[in-house]
Amino acid sequence: MDDINIDFIEKPELEEAIMIEGLPGVGNVGKLAVEHLIEEIEAEKCADIHSIYFPPQVLVDEDGLSKLVNNRLYYKKDVGEDDTDLLLLTGDYQGMTPQGQYKLTDEILSVAKKMGIDRLFSLGGYSKGEMVDIPEVLGAATTQKKVEEMEELDVKFSEEHPSSGIVGASGLLLGLGDKLYDISGVCLMGETSGYFVDPAAARVVLKTLMEYLKSEIGYERLDEKAEEVEELTNKVKDMDMGGMQQQESGSEDLNYIG
Repeated sequence: MDDINIDFIEKPELEEAIMIEGLPGVGNVGKLAVEHLIEEIEAEKCADIHSIYFPPQVLVDEDGLSKLVNNRLYYKKDVGEDDTDLLLLTGDYQGMTPQGQYKLTDEILSVAKKMGIDRLFSLGGYSKGEMVDIPEVLGAATTQKKVEEMEELDVKFSEEHPSSGIVGASGLLLGLGDKLYDISGVCLMGETSGYFVDPAAARVVLKTLMEYLKSEIGYERLDEKAEEVEELTNKVKDMDMGGMQQQESGSEDLNYIG
């Protein structure tokens, strides 16, 4: 086995296409967004990516069947009013080491360039470290023109956020794509607590992307997942409040006894 194997099911002919990345990360925002998009536009899988830089494991489905962890490429032609071709990247894991991240990103960009990609969007989450009621979309881009285009869609750009930069595939795709492959890029990050998988943040990121593509999709499945997560977070809040009340009650009793 090579360090990285990209096994093509088919090699679609794409023109002036956009690559959209959504791999596991903070709140799984990017992964949720891209997987939802794949379902909504009925994108077709064109390649499986296996690598020694992924964790040494298989995933087991509900039927007990095992699958070697991988990344996957999908495509869809003629999306939106401008008939834009899309190449979509998602998967089970990112590379485990810095070297693996660089090698995987470089290999994927090399393949994407040959397939006709000239722009890319990386999707992810921005951790606030606290509960977020109405998430906003933060951005980073490789050109001022892209910044201005995304600001028109209410994407927020700031020198302070993200303060530590963008790590992992979402950041490297922008950096290596711009420097080595002449691929302009934008990273869209949905605000999230970082505590849970966050479908609500995925929704706002995906909605911004679809506005850029001048295309419409349904969000019902993401909305249902968001409601489930909200129920869970409310239960956690209730448990925290109950614990605080017990502590306060115990403290009062102790003061009284003393």
